[in-house]
Amino acid sequence: MRALATWSGALAGLLLILVGSLIPTALLLPLPELPPAVVGLPSTWQVPALLLCALVAGPRAGVIASVAYLTIGLVDLPVFHGGGGLAYVLNPGFGYLAGFVPAAWLTGRLAQQNGMNDIGRLTLAAMAGLLTIQVCGLLNLGLGAVLNRWSEPLIELVFSYSIGPLAAQLALCCAAGLIARVTRQVLWVE
Repeated sequence: MRALATWSGALAGLLLILVGSLIPTALLLPLPELPPAVVGLPSTWQVPALLLCALVAGPRAGVIASVAYLTIGLVDLPVFHGGGGLAYVLNPGFGYLAGFVPAAWLTGRLAQQNGMNDIGRLTLAAMAGLLTIQVCGLLNLGLGAVLNRWSEPLIELVFSYSIGPLAAQLALCCAAGLIARVTRQVLWVE
């Protein structure tokens, strides 16, 4: 029964990540005396989908979903932001994708601890996963800069891959925590 729950959670997580990578994020700004404005954010729902999978289905399902997603992208299916294929490993953004695996494990492990059934704690677990992704991505950017792999300056890469989307991703961690709380309650996850 546990294996069925893990594999069904992993499959649902993989589908969430795939769909989430296609959905851009936006913010609705209510402006006084003007119609509300929708402002696009520099992120998609991909990372929150991964974190949501781990928060609800646990670390095993999260890791399986993230490894499956990476495998699909590396076998030349264009599921990553810039395409796919084995050569994507040499892309500056690949470190962030590689960070999905430890982020899913950490987020899932934190979510399984006692007392994790409130929105604040689930959000903090998601933020720990996001921090893991950021650290892996920054390590990859730094290593690539030392090896002269990137054509852009390191500071530009750090801004476009980490600093630029960070505020949106932190807000999406809050959304993942809220959605995870509701989903865990509906699925009777303790």
